[in-house]
Amino acid sequence: MNVADYTDVTYAVEGPAAIVTINRPDRYNAFRGRTIDELVDAFLKAWANKHVRAVILTGAGEKAFCAGGDQKQRAETGDYGPTEHGIFRVEYLHRLIREIPKPVIAAVNGVAIGGGHVLHVLCDVSIASSSARFGQAGPRVGSWDAGFGTAYLARVVGEKRAREIWYFCRQYDAETAERWGLVNRVVEPGQLLAEAKAWAEEIAEKSPTAIRFLKYSFNVDSEHQAAVGAMAMSALEIFNKTPGGLEGASAFSQKRKPDFSKELE
Repeated sequence: MNVADYTDVTYAVEGPAAIVTINRPDRYNAFRGRTIDELVDAFLKAWANKHVRAVILTGAGEKAFCAGGDQKQRAETGDYGPTEHGIFRVEYLHRLIREIPKPVIAAVNGVAIGGGHVLHVLCDVSIASSSARFGQAGPRVGSWDAGFGTAYLARVVGEKRAREIWYFCRQYDAETAERWGLVNRVVEPGQLLAEAKAWAEEIAEKSPTAIRFLKYSFNVDSEHQAAVGAMAMSALEIFNKTPGGLEGASAFSQKRKPDFSKELE
């Protein structure tokens, strides 16, 4: 895939950093199938470029880093739309963020909700705008992430807080996220990208071989969660085709309160 063909993502290399930006501000940078395809392609390009020493993942505009899966798309078609290979590869993107041998820096510039929250959690470090907000939305829209999005989140913030985040679908401000260890640093909105680039510059001064082995060493202890994620994604694919599974997306699209009682019938 050629960068010039991207519609949902932008990719640029500035100094030692590849900057990958989800570019769907009209949908709060929510991802559809094509978005994931382009993100995968961008991360592979960054992996292959020897001059890239870190990847910065962010969202276009000031309102959103990423609002997760595009629920309007899901309500319209029952899935996240067409993809390059006929496969929705969000699980592969999760693995790619962990496996690329370069630190991935999340520059969280607005809401990081649902699947967008999972993306920032999987990044090696997260820098947040003071206006950023964090949270999960799965149970509210009939969805879940039972792999890295839950078990790894619990490693980051602890079991009690991870369960609170998922069960109640509340949103948390940047100050709370920093206090919980969910983000590394909070800066003013106008300083966010500059701060992320500064961190990339600092990484570029270090041994890339040492960084690569350190990243893989950190990953070892939670690698088994990938298998749980694969199982969960398979279950979610089946559930999304049921009346109960479709209710959350339909309610979100119609701006009404969902009725999940159908799941109990």
